[in-house]
Amino acid sequence: MDLNLVVLAGRIAADPEIRTFEPGITLLRLLVTVRSTAPTRRIDVVPVVMWSPDDNVVDELMLGRNVWVAGSVQRRFWSADSGRRSRLEVVAHEVSFRDDSACDGDEGEQGAA
Repeated sequence: MDLNLVVLAGRIAADPEIRTFEPGITLLRLLVTVRSTAPTRRIDVVPVVMWSPDDNVVDELMLGRNVWVAGSVQRRFWSADSGRRSRLEVVAHEVSFRDDSACDGDEGEQGAA
């Protein structure tokens, strides 16, 4: 059985980008930082996209905000002057906000991303 499921808990690393396409479809782009401690301590920045997000989600998004993201991994391809390019990104099915008080230890590392 195959399963493509991603759950992230992290912080928004940059101002969200919102694009509206011709038929009124909206695309939300986020960069989310997540901390790992194994095998070594590091901070990764994960690109996240969400199609047609709820207005209340968009209104609450801001740099540094703690979020939960649930979705799946997708490889996106495009053509560039240097040839065919690709990247992995998370396609979010749900984005919700984490309670800042429940994120012990995050305060000292917010600027590390």
